Amino acid sequence: MIPVSTTELAEAGGVVLAAGVAVAVLAAAFRWYFRQEIPAGVALLVDVSVVAFYLNTRVALGDAIAGETDVLALHVVMFNLAVFGVAVLVAPAARGAGDRVGIQILAATGVRELEGEVGRIVKAVGRAVAVQLPEEVEDIEGYDPVADDVKAALAGKTLIFPRRLTVEQLRERVVTRLKDDYDVGYVDVELADDGTATYLALGSRTAGLGATLPPGTAAVAVHADPPNSAGPGDLVQVWRPRTETEPAERVATAEIRATHEDTVTLSLDEYDARELAGGDYRLLTLPYEPGADRQFASLLRAADETMVVVTVSADSDLDGAAVAVVDGTVVAVRSDSGVDAIPSGSRTLSAGDTVYVVARPDVARRVDAAAAAPADQPPTQ
Repeated sequence: MIPVSTTELAEAGGVVLAAGVAVAVLAAAFRWYFRQEIPAGVALLVDVSVVAFYLNTRVALGDAIAGETDVLALHVVMFNLAVFGVAVLVAPAARGAGDRVGIQILAATGVRELEGEVGRIVKAVGRAVAVQLPEEVEDIEGYDPVADDVKAALAGKTLIFPRRLTVEQLRERVVTRLKDDYDVGYVDVELADDGTATYLALGSRTAGLGATLPPGTAAVAVHADPPNSAGPGDLVQVWRPRTETEPAERVATAEIRATHEDTVTLSLDEYDARELAGGDYRLLTLPYEPGADRQFASLLRAADETMVVVTVSADSDLDGAAVAVVDGTVVAVRSDSGVDAIPSGSRTLSAGDTVYVVARPDVARRVDAAAAAPADQPPTQ
């Protein structure tokens, strides 16, 4: 057995501790400056560099003071390897501890967001409230999904907000932050009473004309010379120009959606659209008030709310319930007797009714769950 003195053990413990402290300080500084965890390779390199510096200094001093140092002696080699080994084992723990310290510093200084969980001390007595997003980010049904890289960037991220916010105010702050910083169209997030995010789903906002076209209509591009006063939203008559053999003829009434030089995009009946596509026409502007259908579609497209359609299942929470208890705004109920537009709050819902609700995605999800049959519902005898 190789003898090891108490002095050598103390020296080994000291150098391992010094290496660990160096790694922890570097990890905290890296987190504070770069807003991310220090790479494991960099932390390990710093750790062994501190140990190597100490061992080289020890050999140099031994040679200068004693005049001789056998660096290849078995006990010296074993001592050096043992110090390196222990330092390498300590490096991950030091890296993690330093990173957590950096996270606490960031949270206490009011940073907007960071990766990693904020400690309970900062949550309890700091100037900020930390909301850690779930590791699983879902897609909102009925919306185009957001890019995978956006969901990966948000998974597990911690957002920092001011203290003294109610749960609803905190939810609104989370929704606004995700929309503004990540260009997300719709956010469905659930927060527990302590501010913990228990569910997160995202959707991208629909782009283009399709979302604002009423049923039975289509958009088509034609060659035309619109009047100077005509623009998107104006109602126009579409006339086929007079030829040598045929007089001018009105072929359709349409709404201008966009113009570019002599190309005009028109919204009109889908059957007329097939006849007009690609032709040359003249346009006559008409006095017009935007239709209720287009106004509703445009407002719905720009708002956070959307239309959800659910069918009431037997023995569900909505079976036998009044319209007033439904979350969101009920705009219509379809039953066997017909469609009841803007029903009164006292109207009773029955199994088989189709309910049209305007609501935020998170509310729409609760309405859908309330209309569904219980999972443990016994079979009907």
